[in-house]
Amino acid sequence: MKEGRLYYVMGPSGAGKDSVLAWVRSHGVSHDVLCAHRYITRPADAGGENHVALSEAEFRLRAERGLFALTWQAHGLHYGIGREVQQWLERGAHVLVNGSRDAYSQARARFPALQPVVITASPETIAARLIARGRESEALIAERLARRDAYRAPADALVISNDGSLIDAGTALLNAITQPH
Repeated sequence: MKEGRLYYVMGPSGAGKDSVLAWVRSHGVSHDVLCAHRYITRPADAGGENHVALSEAEFRLRAERGLFALTWQAHGLHYGIGREVQQWLERGAHVLVNGSRDAYSQARARFPALQPVVITASPETIAARLIARGRESEALIAERLARRDAYRAPADALVISNDGSLIDAGTALLNAITQPH
């Protein structure tokens, strides 16, 4: 059996990564595409992401036991990707991981054959989404937009624009994963 490929999805806050991944999760199973849940030290009902909520103590215990393939910190929270993704890859599934731009080098070292994916949107679209989300102040939104403008995608990244419909962005990502290379 041919090993699957890890698709490391990243992009600025407000670009719609969670929405695109949720769309792929509901449409990609017939193509052997799996979306890994993130383990996060935030309540289960916070944010729009379907994640596994852990206390900091539980997160640390799992990390100490080697139960994560990747971990990082951002915005005062701990994030992890479970070691189960390695088994999924070994069994031929393509795996989408909602990663962090700051943890990309760690992910590349752990999974050298990964395919970076950047989901992006225009500054206007991102600002509108962040305002609608209601979690960030105007100052934080300005910081996030500046960070978006400063980021340079890896040269081999698959870039998906999410300014239009969610169906278009989700289909573009699913097609890129499932089309023969």
